Amino acid sequence: MNPNLQGRVANDVKSVNVGVDVSMEHLDACWADCDLRVTNDDRGWNELGTKLRDVSVDLVVVEATGGYERGIVCALQLAGIQVARINPRQARDFAKSMGVLAKTDKIDARVLRDFADVLANKKDRHKFITPPVDQQRQELGEMMTRRRQLVEMRVAESNRLKQAGKRAAKSIAVVIKTLDSQIAKLDGDIDDHLDAHFAKQRELLDSVKGVGAVTVLTLIAALPELGHLSNAAIVKLIGLAPLANDSGKKKGARRIWGGRGDVRAVLYMAVLAAIRHNPVIREFYKRLRQAGKPAKVALVACMRKLLIILNAMVRDGVAWDLSKHANVPQNA
Repeated sequence: MNPNLQGRVANDVKSVNVGVDVSMEHLDACWADCDLRVTNDDRGWNELGTKLRDVSVDLVVVEATGGYERGIVCALQLAGIQVARINPRQARDFAKSMGVLAKTDKIDARVLRDFADVLANKKDRHKFITPPVDQQRQELGEMMTRRRQLVEMRVAESNRLKQAGKRAAKSIAVVIKTLDSQIAKLDGDIDDHLDAHFAKQRELLDSVKGVGAVTVLTLIAALPELGHLSNAAIVKLIGLAPLANDSGKKKGARRIWGGRGDVRAVLYMAVLAAIRHNPVIREFYKRLRQAGKPAKVALVACMRKLLIILNAMVRDGVAWDLSKHANVPQNA
């Protein structure tokens, strides 16, 4: 065959987009008019990957499903296939907008395929592509999640202790002691892991007054984009960008919504500490309150300012500098 003609034939092969519905035991995939169910394990990931290698895949859309999607996402990324991991709410809203009210695994996979067709043609599709997560950061994220689970269990047991009788209280005390031991051991493992793999970033974040150990851990584990995105993008990613709510002559109040709740939660606690101990955040908060801003609005603005400062520090590789960061604008 003529090489030029062969090149044209290859370029004429139409790429397909794929939707993958994830459950604990199965993966339901859909592309073009094909449907495939495989097991959600190494064998199933390999089988799906083999099938997709036989077609020209442009984009795969997967719902975030409590971590059950992690294996197939990593397998597809290792195969060089771009994956967009989306919030289930986005997929359901898209389905409703298309008039799809029924819900089964097969239907969900087809909806995700149609959603992939939309995302694949967007000019800013790169914003939806899930970046590969390195193994060290993934392990850190797993330890962070486990620590949060242990702390939640300890809080629950402590609350039960207040109303417990003598015998029950003795049992609860044993459980609390065990949980304390597990949390302490996990904290040691986290410290070692951070020192071994994220020492520089930890040092930078730890130099900011108000940013404690839990905030540092969460930012490193759950926000790998820190230092790699613009101020506007990082603020929107976390859900701290005020969203417009206007219609016609109506000018609605701006509110924050969506984003990464775990990161937003630790930033809130960090700002509460920074208002007391960090002169930049403290003065900024006072200025907003004196201007008549409600406390909640001022706190969110401080969270936004702190995030922008941390983003710049990690991006530039420089520690906290009072003279430099005093004039950082809070608007992204």
